[in-house]
Amino acid sequence: MNRFERRPVIDGEAVLEYLDGEFRVVRHGAFVRCAATGEQIPLEDLRYWSVDRQEAYATPEAVLISMGVTPRP
Repeated sequence: MNRFERRPVIDGEAVLEYLDGEFRVVRHGAFVRCAATGEQIPLEDLRYWSVDRQEAYATPEAVLISMGVTPRP
């Protein structure tokens, strides 16, 4: 999915397939959960994910946490 495709208005958690530079919706929903923090990420705000791990992240710091690295303050 890219930023020009319209997303249906559906509540609940979405299931996505994370690809290079975009994602594909497997099951429609309004958000996904951050793999590191459990935080809900609205699909329109989703910017960070791992193609290899098929996980979404809320922030760049959450990516580091998922890799076992402690972010610097």
